[in-house]
Amino acid sequence: MSRNVLLQLALPLVETHGFTRQVLARSVLSLPTHEEPLSETAVSALFGNGSDARRTLINAWLDDARRQMKSAPSPALKDVLAFRLRFNEPVLSHLPEAFALLASPSTAFPPLDPMPALKHAAKVADEACYISGDTTVGNAWYARRASLAAIYAAAELHQLTSPHTAYTFLDGLLDTSSKVESSLGEADLFASYIGRSWAGIIKSRGIF
Repeated sequence: MSRNVLLQLALPLVETHGFTRQVLARSVLSLPTHEEPLSETAVSALFGNGSDARRTLINAWLDDARRQMKSAPSPALKDVLAFRLRFNEPVLSHLPEAFALLASPSTAFPPLDPMPALKHAAKVADEACYISGDTTVGNAWYARRASLAAIYAAAELHQLTSPHTAYTFLDGLLDTSSKVESSLGEADLFASYIGRSWAGIIKSRGIF
């Protein structure tokens, strides 16, 4: 059985079991030919040693959530980004730990790596622009995507602490997106903003 097939079978189990090696082990039970979960050795061989297997699962879930954005009720940016946020709801309690794990490098330094957060938000912004038919070019292309990435990241972080107001919060940010573009259009400012925000929510949950 291929690794990708097992990852797809594992995704529905995240809601009840979290982003764990156990989920990867139990993925094979969805197949009629298997009655026992995968061994720890098999999980490591297929998905990575230790926490690397969990990172593989988290990234597979994020990739799947981004693909699902195409099913938004309309191509309007507001609807597409809200639809992506809604995909978080069943696993919301597991996301802070998942984000903390992604931000924790395999080596000791740096203590908190903002790059996974930046890539995640940027990919969501790119997909949202593609679905909405955005045609901006040149410097406006970069500013638009940096703006949307910052907006989505802020809304997602807000969702972790106040899920009931996340959509109103997202709408408010989109309504003032021109201000966000002017203040966060530069890549280094965007990186600093997302890095500080992710670090703040992770530390506030006592994960580090």
